[in-house]
Amino acid sequence: MPFVVASPSIAKALEAQGYAEPTSVQAAVMAQGGTEADLLVSAQTGSGKTVAFGLAIAATLLGETETFAQAGAPLAIIIAPTRELALQVQRELDWLYNSARARVVSCVGGMDPRAERRQLAQGVHIVVGTPGRLRDHMERGALDTASLRIVVLDEADEMLDLGFREDLEFLLDAMPQERRTLMFSATIPREIASMAKRFQRDAIRIDTQGETRAHADIAYQAVRIAPNDVEHAIVNLLRFHDGTAGIVFCATREAVNRLHASLAERGFKAVALSGEFTQNERNHALQALRDGRAKVCVATDVAARGLDLPDLGLVIHSDLPRNRDTLLHRSGRTGRAGRKGLCCVIVPHTKRRVAERLFQAARIEPEWTTPPTPEAIRAQDRARLLEHPSFSETPTEDDAALAEALIERRTPQEIAAALARMFRAQMPSPEDLIDAGPVQSRPQGTWQDRERSSDAPRPGPRDRGPREPADWFRINAGRNMNADPRWLIPLICRLGHITKREIGSIRVFDKDTKFEILTAAAPSFMRAVAEANDPEVRITTTAAPAAGQVSGHGAKFAGEGRPRGERPHTPRSNYNPATFKENDGAPAAPPPPVYEDRPARQERPPQEPAPQADRPARPYPPKGDFKPKAKPPFTGKPPGSKPPFEGKPAGTKPPFEGKPAYAKPPFAKKDGPKKPGRPPKHMRNKGKGG
Repeated sequence: MPFVVASPSIAKALEAQGYAEPTSVQAAVMAQGGTEADLLVSAQTGSGKTVAFGLAIAATLLGETETFAQAGAPLAIIIAPTRELALQVQRELDWLYNSARARVVSCVGGMDPRAERRQLAQGVHIVVGTPGRLRDHMERGALDTASLRIVVLDEADEMLDLGFREDLEFLLDAMPQERRTLMFSATIPREIASMAKRFQRDAIRIDTQGETRAHADIAYQAVRIAPNDVEHAIVNLLRFHDGTAGIVFCATREAVNRLHASLAERGFKAVALSGEFTQNERNHALQALRDGRAKVCVATDVAARGLDLPDLGLVIHSDLPRNRDTLLHRSGRTGRAGRKGLCCVIVPHTKRRVAERLFQAARIEPEWTTPPTPEAIRAQDRARLLEHPSFSETPTEDDAALAEALIERRTPQEIAAALARMFRAQMPSPEDLIDAGPVQSRPQGTWQDRERSSDAPRPGPRDRGPREPADWFRINAGRNMNADPRWLIPLICRLGHITKREIGSIRVFDKDTKFEILTAAAPSFMRAVAEANDPEVRITTTAAPAAGQVSGHGAKFAGEGRPRGERPHTPRSNYNPATFKENDGAPAAPPPPVYEDRPARQERPPQEPAPQADRPARPYPPKGDFKPKAKPPFTGKPPGSKPPFEGKPAGTKPPFEGKPAYAKPPFAKKDGPKKPGRPPKHMRNKGKGG
């Protein structure tokens, strides 16, 4: 179906840009363009919504005329959630309305507001801006909406998520009531529906989400790695797909700065994009990516909506997205306008279940794989060198002369080896990765669906197989350091790049703790611990604890009981005292077992009391008129001594009268059990490096 546009200038612009057939959303909007009705459109990202509402407003602003009249008060306002998206919409409308002689002005945060007010005063036809800056111009009287005929809300759901609801309501209330309102959004949540009901009149709903599978041109890969190998996995992915531009999404600004500095240090042509950069810096970063001067863009979710970057064939999720919408919008930066793209989601094996639930919510079935190895990257480099486009180009006279001079001085093998070294020196070196274990794709759907599809009952906690072989290790933390499995298990998992499934029995002693690791995971566990190289946490191999050593924690593997001592276990008898009667002939209870290895008890021989030793006679006072010496009577103090106490003088501090009624009561000991012990300070937050 070709484009059917009333205005000849718009048709010329589409033909000049190579637009032959419209997308589904563009065709649906053009079908309703002549009705002058409000539209509520939902379409997937990358489907051409910008050109769609550009054609929709052309029917209202131009009709069948070819050019605009002299610029004055704005006739149309397009509101976008982010600065980058607003500037991108301005560029799209510039080429679309170039032949129509339209004046398009952008009003976004981070730019000079005085220059924007001067442009508005000179007269405009279309204004593109963000909600906050448009409201500021309207409150200052610089933005006149008296002649406004149409308003467009692009990515309306994102504007509500970013907290622009109050600004949007202020702008829409201040605009003329007879205007035409168009809302474009990737999804139509309840908030968008309520806003459309309030500010639109009999809007026509257009939904193109269900026509095709979401992101049909994007191939998804779930890359399973060890928790500390995120950065190395990103490096290897960028090196393996070196021929295409890519964007790496991070969760925070700090992660963007750290990863960008690391990639730039390795030699990648990388730029950064986040909310802390100025608008000029963000514009320069995107322009460098469009011009090809940069191959990698490290960004936050500020670049996840609406941005159309040419030749962007790779999207890497450094951190797992928060929800399915974030996953789809991030991935939508590639695979746009019919082009193919690849989306790689970095999944540490400790977060595999979270990633599976995320893929299930987005209705995506990714390919579970591992990062490219250095050998695979070198093989890819050799293939790229052999198929390099420079071999097919016609050499110039200078190139031919230089080639002849090289052949006269060097052999072909030397020239080829030098070319290979120069080609390899321009690329960063690949990284060695820790083995994260075999990749096993799990069936999609919930466990209830998998249970219904299988006739076999689900195994219970006691129906597991025999215990797997394991090796014993020792960590320098015991009861003297409040060792507890609740903080020991996460510490061991972070340092050894394993999950709690690979940890077996745990024995806590006074000065250390012994634990088991599955034999299959023990080699990679020791390599990860050696690479961590933590001077305060020492993990070494050790022998199994003796059978008589009893710890305060039981075993973890199924089939292994609580550790017991040397005393053999005696089975309980079938004697029941509630039903036993003396004359019913029931068998009596068996006597207690006799341990032959225990020596018989020997009676102590009687001992005679020891003879009382002769003691000297107690001296008594002599008889007669003996009287002890009496104390002389008190005759008073000698003259010149200290006078008696006469009390404190007036105005001195009064005596203590007790605490007031509002004073804090005395400390009372709390009842109940004590809180569990915490890890010591030098062992907290260990092994969290990335």
